Amino acid sequence: MHWLGRPFTERSTQLFLGVLLAALVLVTILHVAVPQGHPLYVNAYTVNLFGKYLSYALLAVAVDLVWGYLGILSLGHGAFFALGGYAMGMYLMRQIGDRGVYGHPELPDFMVFLNWDSLPWYWTGFDMAWFAFIMVLLAPGLLALVFGFLAFRSRVTGVYLSIITQALTFALMLAFFRNEMGFGGNNGLTDFRDILGYNLRSDATRLGLFIATGVALGLGYILCRAIVGSKLGRVCVATRDAEARTRFIGYRVERFQLFVFVVSAMLAGLAGALYVPQVGIINPSEFSPIFSIEIVLWVALGGRATLYGAVIGAILVNYAKTVFTGVMPDAWLFALGAMFVLVTVFLPKGVAGILAYRFRRKRRDEDDGAATSAGKEVSA
Repeated sequence: MHWLGRPFTERSTQLFLGVLLAALVLVTILHVAVPQGHPLYVNAYTVNLFGKYLSYALLAVAVDLVWGYLGILSLGHGAFFALGGYAMGMYLMRQIGDRGVYGHPELPDFMVFLNWDSLPWYWTGFDMAWFAFIMVLLAPGLLALVFGFLAFRSRVTGVYLSIITQALTFALMLAFFRNEMGFGGNNGLTDFRDILGYNLRSDATRLGLFIATGVALGLGYILCRAIVGSKLGRVCVATRDAEARTRFIGYRVERFQLFVFVVSAMLAGLAGALYVPQVGIINPSEFSPIFSIEIVLWVALGGRATLYGAVIGAILVNYAKTVFTGVMPDAWLFALGAMFVLVTVFLPKGVAGILAYRFRRKRRDEDDGAATSAGKEVSA
């Protein structure tokens, strides 16, 4: 497992994990230790909002893994995110029991309203947490495995692959909008009460979910860094830059593509599962192709092929979205588009590119200063 421990020796990973840990500790202290009414107090709503940002950051890392290091521009990762969210939502719905509006001990309220006689077979087992958590990873992973096997085996690449991934998420969105699918139709799944026996409306549970999302982001980041820093990652980069040449050398490129694509989909599903209990709803709009395109914008803004840049981009864009939707709700999409154009023209490597440039410049200045000092000592 040497490859899994390698990221801990990287300065960028150490810095990222340190900042993430500091943020988790700081928010926890400001929420728990600081009295309400104090200017530094972080309320439960803000904690929930930060948890949402972190789940989006994990999703952005998953997209950067396949786009930045494998060259696959996926415009359908919202589908994997939504599938993980629906798996978690089904578990949370089963936990309501007879506390629903209609008081049915087994059927969710929307099924009672639609005159369903019994629970569909694919809802079986979601009353058990371990089964639901497995499905959070298995459902998006299996879809990615089937889709990726067919696409990569057929050597579908470039813009054609992007269009197919977008068609996939659009088709799933249309399917989940239908009431007869048994997923709540247009309204989706909502009115959640408990998770693992803890009240979702309590401040302690919200803080716990925030911390769990931060831990998941850290572990997901380490896993992705381990992959891109291994021989597998080097083959992926070679495939991204020259796929035909990599095939000519003798590598079965489609196998590497499929493995990384499935890992990315499972991380996206995990992000969706952590998102749902914090937001309190999951509906077919998460399958929207626009949402998947927005994820790509996060990665482009933060900096492609850096992983930490994807985190920065996701948090910056969603924070800006929170601010601008309150200030100018009708013009938010124009602001997002302008942001993407400006980044593309003036910051082709994203925010991470600026940080990397400043870091290299600082190191160069330090090296020049050390060389100058050494020269003075020799001349003396």
